[in-house]
Amino acid sequence: MSEKCSAAKRGVYWATVCGNKQIGERFYRLGLEFSGAGAEAFAKIGAGQFAQLDLSETALPPADKIPDELADAAERKILLRRPFSFVDVTTKHNKTSVDILYCVIGPGSLRMTSLSAKDTVSVIGPLGNGFWVPDGKKTALLVSGGMGAGPLQHLAKILTADFRDINVTAFAGAKTVEELPFERQLDEISQQLGFWLREFARYGVESLVATDDGSSGFAGPVTDCLLEWLGKSDSACESMVIYSCGPEAMLARVAKIAKEKNIDCQVSMERRMACGIGICQSCAVECKTDRPGESIYKMCCTDGPVFNSKTIVFHS
Repeated sequence: MSEKCSAAKRGVYWATVCGNKQIGERFYRLGLEFSGAGAEAFAKIGAGQFAQLDLSETALPPADKIPDELADAAERKILLRRPFSFVDVTTKHNKTSVDILYCVIGPGSLRMTSLSAKDTVSVIGPLGNGFWVPDGKKTALLVSGGMGAGPLQHLAKILTADFRDINVTAFAGAKTVEELPFERQLDEISQQLGFWLREFARYGVESLVATDDGSSGFAGPVTDCLLEWLGKSDSACESMVIYSCGPEAMLARVAKIAKEKNIDCQVSMERRMACGIGICQSCAVECKTDRPGESIYKMCCTDGPVFNSKTIVFHS
């Protein structure tokens, strides 16, 4: 992971559902298992890469399980695949299992809730470029907003397994405690020790929670929590790297903090991805060039979704 992870072995594969656990009012964790060529292709997928799922043939859940606000949208046909990054990847006995964190927000994700063990799903991937580790880094800060927590959990696993000389701290933010996409927070003693979230604690990674309304953890935006942490840290900024995933307004703020502190920063951008392979040109991200005031557009699906924050032209 010292260099960008790219989709060298992408293809169309069938995955078998091995679990679909609800972890919150709208949050689920879907487990998929690949065998054969699919297992090989996804075994070394990098944190931040993604796949496109075909949900066009997936049935709707029972009517009483459909939220009122999605009742009309639920009937829409699913024409395009949906992109998802990975929370975890595990290879065992020639099979590769991946976990996907998703939130029910539309007709596609609503159908995903009806998937159950032994169902099959068509998957295109691995796709895109993931996070990488620059040379000389001693501290990695994982900053997520809302559903951006997914790929950063995967990154925490890789960093603690393969880069043991790097200290890792995670920051997770949301508007309210109910909008944090985690199973549950750890007990008060664990929180006092700096371990708020079991999803990161399982890798020995300290974690902090921030909620805009103060319902849990730090009261305010996760970027303010990050600033407070940096103000107390005695680590050299040039030895740090920030990895961030979440709403674009948050990413813009993280990028600004990184620039002010002279910290390397990588951001995972989000765009509507119709094809996932750069053909439809629907996921353009405005990027800077070497010439002042000049910009170009790159595709989030093939050039990203992870970019060096210094290259992005943020509009929020």
